Amino acid sequence: MHWNAVGPLFYGLHKLTEAQYEDLAVAVDEIAERIRALGHRAPATFAEFIELSEIKESPGVMTAEQSIATLVADHETVSRTFREAARVAGEHSDIVTADMLTRRTKVHEEAAWMLRSLIAQ
Repeated sequence: MHWNAVGPLFYGLHKLTEAQYEDLAVAVDEIAERIRALGHRAPATFAEFIELSEIKESPGVMTAEQSIATLVADHETVSRTFREAARVAGEHSDIVTADMLTRRTKVHEEAAWMLRSLIAQ
C-alpha cells in the first residue's frame, strides 16, 4: 500500500510504514513458531492469511491521508484481535502465548497512535 500513496505525506508515510512492515515480518515468524510449538500447522500462504484475517485488502491508489486512516483501522483491528486472543490464552494458562500477544498488542496500539498523529487536526 505504501508504494502507491500520493500526496505531501508520502515520504514520511513511506518511511514509517517501511519500519512497520519490517517489524511485521519478524512478528509473523514469531507467531508462526508459537503456533508450531503448540502443535498446530501455521498458515503460510497469502490465500490462507486473507482467509483467516479480519483485515481486508485495499486495492487502488489512495491519498496518503486515506492510506493512514486505513492503516489506523487495521492496527486497531489487530489490537482488538490480539487482546481477545491473549485473554483466551490466559484462560487456558498459556502464559507464553498471552505474553507474546500482549507485547504485539502494544506494538499495534503504538503504531495506530503514531499514524493517527499524522492526520490529526
